[in-house]
Order: sequence, then C-alpha cells, then structure tokens
Amino acid sequence: MTNATYDEIFGAVLTLPPLYRAMLAGHLLNSLDEINPEIETAWNREISNRIEAIDQGKVTLIPADQVLQQLRNR
Repeated sequence: MTNATYDEIFGAVLTLPPLYRAMLAGHLLNSLDEINPEIETAWNREISNRIEAIDQGKVTLIPADQVLQQLRNR
C-alpha cells in the first residue's frame, strides 16, 4: 500500500473493529506529540504543584457533575 490514497487508507481503517480503530487513533495521536524535555519538565512541575495545593487544602475541588451542569446552564 505504498501508493495508497487517504481515502483508501481511511476506508480500510473503517473496516477494523472499534477496539483496533481506537488503538490506531491513539498511536496516531501519540505520533504527533513531539517530546520537548523542557516542556515535559514544566508540566511535571505544574502537576506536582497542583497535587500539593490539593493535599494542603489550598484549593477547593468542584465535582465534575457540578462543573458540567454550570457549563450547560450558560
């Protein structure tokens, strides 16, 4: 399939079972992520800071269903 067109590839993918399509979608999305060590470090630091803020009670958590209801009400 070296000269396959987008439509041919997409059509072939649609014949796969849902689980395999989901796995393929995940692999394709991961292939778009260019890992930048500086960005990765910054995100890890941010995640740690947020977890620490939660653990220390510095932030108030809002249940997801409440947030979603507020968004629906807008």
